[in-house]
Formats: sequence, C-alpha cells, structure tokens
Amino acid sequence: MGPARKSPTTIHDTPADIFTAALVAEDLATSFYYNALVGPVIQDPNLAGPGGTAHNPNPTESTQGMLRTCRPLFPRKSITPICCGACLESARRGRIHTRSSANPTGTFDTLAPFLALLDALENAFVGAYLTAVQESAVLSVNGAAGYTSNQLEYFAKVAASICCVEAEHRVLGRVIGNMNPANQKAYEQTDGLTSLAHGPNSAVDALAPFLNPATGPGYSFQDALANQGTVILYSPVQGQLPTGTLYQA
Repeated sequence: MGPARKSPTTIHDTPADIFTAALVAEDLATSFYYNALVGPVIQDPNLAGPGGTAHNPNPTESTQGMLRTCRPLFPRKSITPICCGACLESARRGRIHTRSSANPTGTFDTLAPFLALLDALENAFVGAYLTAVQESAVLSVNGAAGYTSNQLEYFAKVAASICCVEAEHRVLGRVIGNMNPANQKAYEQTDGLTSLAHGPNSAVDALAPFLNPATGPGYSFQDALANQGTVILYSPVQGQLPTGTLYQA
C-alpha cells in the first residue's frame, strides 16, 4: 500500500479551532433569537399576526412560532459532547467569547433590521459550517493529534447536519419577510469564508463585530440561556446527533 493521500487543501485550523468557532456561532444565535422573542419586533403583524401580541399571537395568521421553534434545542448541546475537555477549555480561553453579544441599535425594534441581520448571520453560520465540513474532512486524511480519522470524519457529518439547520433558519427568515422564493439558492455558499479561526476571511473575524461593544447595545448570553424556557411556545423540535463515533476524552 502506498503512502496516505494528502489533500491539496491547506488547513490551518485545529479541531479546537473548529469547535471554538462553532460554540461562538451557536451562542450568538441563541442570544439573537432570544432577544428577538422578548423585543418589540415580536409584535410585528408578520410575526404575531394581525392584532396579536408576543404572548397572545393571532392563532391563524401568526408566524412567530417559526422563531419560537428555531432554537429550543440549541445545537450547542450537539457540539459539546464531541469536544474533549481541552477543546472546551480552548473555547473558554479563546480570543473571542460569548459572555455578551452586540447588535446594531434597533435590531430588535422593527422587522426590517431584524430580518436583515438574521439573513446576514445565518449566511455566515452556513458558511462557517460548510468550512468546518471541509476542514474536518481534510484533517481526517492529513491527521490531527488526539483524533482518529473516523472521529474527524464524524465531526464533518455533525457540521453538515448543523449546517442544514442553519439553512432552514435562513429560509424561515425569508418566509417571515414574504420574500419569494424563500429558498432562492440552488446551493448554499461559504459566504467568503476560507477558515474558521485564521485570517481575514475566517469565521472568527466575521463574527467578532457581534462581540464588540462598538457595534451596538450589549445582550447577555447568560440571560438568554437561563430564560430560554420562557420563550418556547411549542414542544421542542425533535432530533439527535447523527450516528457515528463520538470523541471520548
């Protein structure tokens, strides 16, 4: 048998970098959707329905249920079990963190700025997970200390699974905004990202403004995490991790 095939793709990210970027993305999404559900925007007729309110939506014409079911089972719960202790520590000590998030002033006041940011964030999340799929696949060939090829291939499958959910969220935002067609992309894109944590086209740099107080008002991630149960209107969505080999620390 000849030597192991090496991918021509240059990968600078480690598994810890990939997990860190994923945790940051999910924390930002959690805070974003929670604050939409408790902000003035939720009373928009396109969300609560004509004459509806956040806590008493019009039962026949409300679309706010789309948001309420977007994040009741946060993908963070899917990511955490496959991260070893060292990776989680790297995430906690990373150069960006999610104790709070920042969004432009007025994001959660009216529908237009909220949907515009939703689209931008979900496109970035899709791009990040597509990049994570490729990087995990390349690492499974080239190798990464502490992981087997099977484990790295499994990480690629998990990233692809979560990427599909982000694409669903992007389309739901377009449905709420009455954009036709809502699913206007034949293929999802990387949104210009070429890395998760290195360089100007990395997910870390793309998401950094949402952790910078200069961007706008700050929102506590811990508040969103602690109070998520108060904004779940319907039964949590169903699903579980794809079958495969979990990393065991």
